[in-house]
Amino acid sequence: MNDFPLAPPAHEQRWLDVARELAAGFARTAPERDVTAELPRENLEALHAAGLDAALLPGELGGRDLSYRSYGEIVRVLSGACPATACIWVMHIGAAVGLAQLSAPDMARYYADELIAGRRFANALSEPTGGNRFLFPSQAAEPVEGGFLFSGAKRFASGCEIADHFLVNVLVDGEPAFFGVPRDDTIALNPMWDSMGLRASRSQQLEFKGTLLRREHRCPPADRPRPNHIAAGLAFLSLGLADAALAETIAFARRRTLPPHGIPLADKETVQVKIAEAHVRLEAARAYAQKMTLHADLLDPAFFESSMVAKVLANGAAREISALGLETAGGNGYVRPSPFERFVRDAWAGHLMAMSPEVIHATIGAQLLQEDQTWRS
Repeated sequence: MNDFPLAPPAHEQRWLDVARELAAGFARTAPERDVTAELPRENLEALHAAGLDAALLPGELGGRDLSYRSYGEIVRVLSGACPATACIWVMHIGAAVGLAQLSAPDMARYYADELIAGRRFANALSEPTGGNRFLFPSQAAEPVEGGFLFSGAKRFASGCEIADHFLVNVLVDGEPAFFGVPRDDTIALNPMWDSMGLRASRSQQLEFKGTLLRREHRCPPADRPRPNHIAAGLAFLSLGLADAALAETIAFARRRTLPPHGIPLADKETVQVKIAEAHVRLEAARAYAQKMTLHADLLDPAFFESSMVAKVLANGAAREISALGLETAGGNGYVRPSPFERFVRDAWAGHLMAMSPEVIHATIGAQLLQEDQTWRS
């Protein structure tokens, strides 16, 4: 591990150990949370209390400069235990650290201090009619004294029910602009969440009714593209779920015997081949995701293409491996309390998150067909 450049740095190993210890407890309550769709607030508080929130901040803002390589593996561990917890945490970290990195110095310090103090952040970028174009809003904010006034809706805001701050984008003078927005009475929750998968993520829709986007809370234009923790984390959400599905499939095959002679299912060559194929696919997706986080740590522009490819590979692995588990278990996997039906539903949630594999393929295909290939590295 220490000599492998794609692996987390050795001096950060303790953070992965902390995540594994917490994840063991998260896994015990994940099935019940799927049934009740109850927000895993105590899990999120445990992650903060363990120092994992603050660790992702830059050192000059009171953080530990935790690498993207370690962050990805932590997300994978958490998602293997409770995908809903991992999803909320990715969006929380993405919004909080993103605001700290993109804001002017005084506001960057403010957001960092808020995260360190335990305040909650939510990502509110997706629009009801926006599809995958979450970075290119269609809703505009109008200039007023002190900032801009915004009325509109944002959806799939994971963990928004307990958020103190939101990362919001709108059109200002026809161009996308990003703001940190503190919670106030003009922001209402539309309790319409009744999802097929990731039920405990509670990714509700928000209604902004004349919300003031303060001028000082606007993120100035970035001098260069920067890796972000949401794009980096999405692949690892799917990888962790694929880990759990494959482990459960192997365990089922080992304990299941076939009548009339009681032959273990694991001894069937067809099952062995399918398990091996799933393992190989998962390892390939993991290696590419690790490459993507190395790009992020190196501030390599290749991060932006590799984050898309990593998501496609990880989403595909999660869907295929969860489906294999259901196929292997048969009728036993189709009903609760078997975890296989939950794995299948949760795997589709990762696939549908923007950018979806279909849109990624279209984006990369269009770029590949351009005569100028300088965008590639």
